[in-house]
Amino acid sequence: MWQAIEREISAVTGAPFRVRDSTAIGGGCINDAVCLRDENRAFFVKLNRAEWLSMFAAEAAGLAAIRATATVRVPEPVAWGTDGQRCWLALEFIEFAAATGDTEARLGEQLAAMHRTGGERFGWDRDNTIGSTPQPNPWTSQWPQFFQQQRLGFQLALARDNGLTRGVVDRGELLLASLPAFFSDYRPVPSLLHGDLWGGNWSADGEGRPVLFDPAVYFGDREADLAMTGLFGGFGERFYRAYNAAWPLDDGYPTRKVLYNLYHVLNHFNLFGGGYDTQARDMVERLLAELGR
Repeated sequence: MWQAIEREISAVTGAPFRVRDSTAIGGGCINDAVCLRDENRAFFVKLNRAEWLSMFAAEAAGLAAIRATATVRVPEPVAWGTDGQRCWLALEFIEFAAATGDTEARLGEQLAAMHRTGGERFGWDRDNTIGSTPQPNPWTSQWPQFFQQQRLGFQLALARDNGLTRGVVDRGELLLASLPAFFSDYRPVPSLLHGDLWGGNWSADGEGRPVLFDPAVYFGDREADLAMTGLFGGFGERFYRAYNAAWPLDDGYPTRKVLYNLYHVLNHFNLFGGGYDTQARDMVERLLAELGR
């Protein structure tokens, strides 16, 4: 494995790389990760089974898309491949430091700038994953249709197969059929999204600059990114103030925030089961109540 990684990094960067030290890095629940070093350079390397190579290729493409906006820092994707047994993704290694209020404010400003990178349609030029769950991204002209079919409907179908309580499935299907009502007077534009923007997927570098990583990129409603920032915490008031100063959110956002986070709660049910069943039920009922259903 190390030899394959050494060869690819050497070829891509044009400079020889030979592993002198490898240090395991914890914190992930899907991939293994190590820091590989030689005398002069270090790379952050994710590892998984060989069949997950397309997941790493999509992640590299997503990081490249965000880097191309020149808005917020992300690790540079360097190389990826497989030795037939395991696959790997080598990224720029960034030494993280504690985030400050100033870092959070900068992240809010930079995320708003990134969201202003628009597309002609919703979706992306390849499918990717949210966690380890497939995330389909076919190009779609209308956002309600995209979110209904490729996000909420896709996760609800998986959850039904994974044992989600029948009553929650039935009410979820009613919500799906009613979904266009949440967009009767709101017309989102396609924005480049991180796609998996929870508190564990950002940090600060040694100069206090915000860094995003582990994306699930696509073009969608920017509110979907903002919604997830509130699902598990990790973003302070200065982040939200800075974002709204740069690009104010629509008045209907608080309700759609619940709708967008239901996608992630269903995904967590599909990945981990447990209490996410109850959380999904409560969110579905809250949304249906907004519609008088």
